Amino acid sequence: MSGKSVDGFLDDVRLLDGGQLELVQAVRSLAKRRVPEVSESVKYGGILFSADVMFAGVFAYRKHVSVEFSHGASIDDPFGHLEGGGKGRRHLKLHDPDDLGRKRLADYLPLALDAARRNA
Repeated sequence: MSGKSVDGFLDDVRLLDGGQLELVQAVRSLAKRRVPEVSESVKYGGILFSADVMFAGVFAYRKHVSVEFSHGASIDDPFGHLEGGGKGRRHLKLHDPDDLGRKRLADYLPLALDAARRNA
């Protein structure tokens, strides 16, 4: 998907036809509300979010949407929803629109940006 536009990426997600497009769009909207200076680019098979540093990305899979945090291991996880055990990244798996609130994505986005800035 290298060189694709966000719209082109969204067209591909639409083909998955399992609610992923709705989730991806909801994640994008939330990112823009929580980090007003956010910019988007398509890379690594998803939409990456940046605001002077790259801090997160949203990726669509057959059965879920994943929000990846570049420096998620540096986030003090006050809510206990982050998944993953690698050296750097952590993620949230979203299966339905209720997961956005249930897994507190709005709270994690600024934490992810702070972590990325600290590790830049």
